[in-house]
Parts: sequence; C-alpha cells; structure tokens
Amino acid sequence: MPVPPLPFPHHTAPAASGHRHVLIPYAAVAGMEQALQLPHLDALLARLVSADTLDGEEEDLCPPHERMAAHWRGWADLAAAHKASLPWAALAANQQPDCSAQGTAAGAWAFLTPCHWAVGTDQVRLDNPTELQLDETDSRALLAVLAPWFAEDGLQLHYAQPDHWLVQGSPLQTLQSASLDRVLLRDVRHWTPTTSATLPLQRLHSEVQMLLYTHPFNESRAARGLPPVNAFWLHGVGKLPAAKAAVTTAQPEVWESLRAPALLGHSRLWEQAWSALDAGPMAALLQHVQAGGSASLALCGERSARSYSTGPRGLGQRIRSLLTPQRFDSVRKAL
Repeated sequence: MPVPPLPFPHHTAPAASGHRHVLIPYAAVAGMEQALQLPHLDALLARLVSADTLDGEEEDLCPPHERMAAHWRGWADLAAAHKASLPWAALAANQQPDCSAQGTAAGAWAFLTPCHWAVGTDQVRLDNPTELQLDETDSRALLAVLAPWFAEDGLQLHYAQPDHWLVQGSPLQTLQSASLDRVLLRDVRHWTPTTSATLPLQRLHSEVQMLLYTHPFNESRAARGLPPVNAFWLHGVGKLPAAKAAVTTAQPEVWESLRAPALLGHSRLWEQAWSALDAGPMAALLQHVQAGGSASLALCGERSARSYSTGPRGLGQRIRSLLTPQRFDSVRKAL
C-alpha cells in the first residue's frame, strides 16, 4: 500500500551526470533488527569517507531524512534545529504559479493533508491518508467546504494535489507541527501539545470534525464505500527567508522503497526492499564510484542520519578500510 509522498523536492532516478546525492530514508528501523546481507553497500562504504552527522531522537518533529535533505539544500541551521518544523510548504508555494506572487513575503505556509482519525478508548490514530482515495474532484469539493472555516481564523487554503493542499496565514508564524511521517498510524495526541500557538488549531480541529460528521460530502463517500474524512494534519510548517529561497543546490536522489514498509510496519517487505536496493541501485552506485564518479550517500534512520562521500583518503584511512572495512551493521546502530 502506498504512503503519502515525501514533502521535499527530489528525484527518483540518477542525474544524467555530475555528483550524485543519494538519500535512503528508513535505512534502520526500530523493531526491524534482522540481519541483512548487503554486500554492495558494504563495498561502497569501504570506499567512502564520513561526511555529515545529524543526531536526534524519535521525538523530533522532522525525521532524519527530511533534515538531511534540508542540510543538502543548504539549510544547515534549519536542519540542526531538530525540534522545529522544516518549511517545505513555503518552498512548494514559491514554486506554484498561483501562490508564487505571494511567496515568502506573505509569511508562513503549511501543507494540509485531509485524513481520517480513528478514535479509540486509548488513542486517536491517524490512519493512512492514501486509504481515503481522494481524487481531484473530491479534494476540490472538500476544500470548498472547509475554506470558509479556515478563513475565519486567518488561514487561506490553496489547492495543490488531491492528497494535500497549501495553507497560508499569520497563525502559522509560531506553529510547530510534526512531519506526516512521524504521525502516520500513531496516536496524534502525542504530537499535539497544548500551547498558546496550538489552541486555535485544536479548536479548528474540533469544528472541522463536527462539520464533517454528517456533511453530505461524507455521506456521498459512504455511499461509494469510502472512509470519511474527519480531520486534517498540518506539516511542513514555516516561513522561508528570502536568502534560503535562493539556494539552488541539487535535489537529492531518494531511494524510497524502504519507506512504505517501514511506516506500515511490514518487516519482511522492508527486508526484501533492502535486498532489492542492494542488488540493483546500490550495485550501480558502487560501479559509478569504482569508475571514478563522485557521490554522497545518506543513510537515515528514525533518530539520526549519517552521510558518506567520495573524496581523497589518506594512507591511514586506506589501510584501515582494508583491515577493518566500514560495514552497514556498525553504521545502522547509530541511526
């Protein structure tokens, strides 16, 4: 089953030429500690030198792969502030024609993902938004229903994709909200602390839930056998300073195949995805480096990230790589 898309700009195929920036989300996952045989990754790590280190905790608002993508983009200070949101929505707004005229000068932006909250006796779980199967017609109809309610709180909604919209407004200036990867299939209450900045948002959540509970929009969905939309999640929140908007570093090449099984808790599929990555793209990346090409490789877990890069190695480093080569088994413990 698919999961919501990554919020930051990236490629899924190698660049035609030049230095390759390869980022692997969920290279290590808590509860998935099975032994992995990844000979091509081990061979590649033995040829690379350590580059960037981003340490953190599972409680951080943004996962390490988002922070590493921000770091590679040139947002080193934002990537280091792991208790804060990353302004991916502001970046997207600047690249969308009907929003670019307002851009960063208009202040903070956020992504809004329509979703379903499953309320139980001991948790309020955010279900996988892709299960809603929203198409453009339904998504635009829902936006029209919700836009007046958000406008009353100074928030303007802008359609972007069926599964997410853009939000703009002054209430977002001080808001910090967790990445969608952090809350998927988890208890949202853990990620919605009560602060002066979140109280208006919590009230808006309650109003939207009441509005949609018996709304014809959801009645129509029920008639088609589709789950109701009863909530939303704001993520990628923040203001993009003009200086940051001008950064033009290359977009990373993201190998996403580990992400869905990790988020959905499918251990066997995650292991199979790792084997396929090593046999295919990783083998090709190793060949690229062996042929004299340059590359950076970021391995990201749920807490931390480590990146490695081609570059000159001293005699001592070369000897150590031969005698005690760096292997993924030791790296994954730090992720």
